[in-house]
Amino acid sequence: MKTLFGLACGLLLTALSATPAFANSHVFFGFNVGVPLFPPAYYYPPPAYYYPQPVVAPPAYIEQAQQPAPQPENWWYYCVDSKTYYPYVKECRSGWQRVAPQPPGS
Repeated sequence: MKTLFGLACGLLLTALSATPAFANSHVFFGFNVGVPLFPPAYYYPPPAYYYPQPVVAPPAYIEQAQQPAPQPENWWYYCVDSKTYYPYVKECRSGWQRVAPQPPGS
């Protein structure tokens, strides 16, 4: 009788200690009617893992002083041989002389 009582106590202790191992298992046979109090584990979102991003410095912009745009060269070209200016004469044998522009009538 003592061995039967000891065996029953041992089985009871084994069953009670084994319940936490089966607490997360979901074995179901049949139909489910109603709403469960706790949703199954697959409804919970997965844990968010933190992956630190490398720290990158923003690009540096160096402002440079504004320089005035170069003025286009505005010259007249004079031919001594024909005593006329370009574009009225297209060719000049003696070579063109660069002359500063002058307003008409001066």
